[in-house]
Amino acid sequence: MAKAVTVKVKLVSSADTGFYYVTKKNSRTMTDKLVKKKYDPVAKKHVEFRESRIK
Repeated sequence: MAKAVTVKVKLVSSADTGFYYVTKKNSRTMTDKLVKKKYDPVAKKHVEFRESRIK
């Protein structure tokens, strides 16, 4: 079988609160690490979320 094009990634808060989002990304077109600015409800503000591996 062929390798899946989309993979699940974990977006971890850069505020070190332990909060994270799970999203999908296309591994063929987006080869670099995903960085998004999203809301962290623990820190109660918008912070950068960086991609890490799902275990």
